[in-house]
This record gives sequence, structure tokens and C-alpha cells, in this order.
Amino acid sequence: MTTDHKTMSCEVFQSQLSDLVGSGADVHNHPHIQECEICRELYEQLQTIAEAAKQLFPDQEPEDKLWERIESAIKDEDGISNHD
Repeated sequence: MTTDHKTMSCEVFQSQLSDLVGSGADVHNHPHIQECEICRELYEQLQTIAEAAKQLFPDQEPEDKLWERIESAIKDEDGISNHD
């Protein structure tokens, strides 16, 4: 079943909104957003919330020794499985 984006209901659009935003789709230019003020406002609110959430959990660099510990754990695991 295909949905005509120009006649898409608010209910259908809103049920797909988080997937659209998460996929990186160009939601701002979506035909429904262009025609529906209610959904446009909802989208703008979600964008504001998403930006605020990014500030709560900024990207962090892993510890310097992380990859060494991962490599060591893999080698240890391989050593255990090779002795079975």
C-alpha cells in the first residue's frame, strides 16, 4: 500500500515521523509538513527536543586503552576456545 504524501493524514504522518527523522530524511521539505501547520509544529518541537537531548549526552571519546582491552579480550577468548 503506497501513501500519497500530499494527502497523507496527520495520524499516518505522525506515526512515521520518528522513523523519518531517524533515517535522516528531508522531513522539513516533506509535502505533508509543507501543508499541515499542526504537523509542522510537532516536527519543530521534536527537532528542539532532539537538539536539547544531544546537549545532555555529548559525544565522548573512548579511553586511550579501550582498543587494547578489546583486542586482549578477543585474544583471551580465542585462546580459551582453541583449547576446547
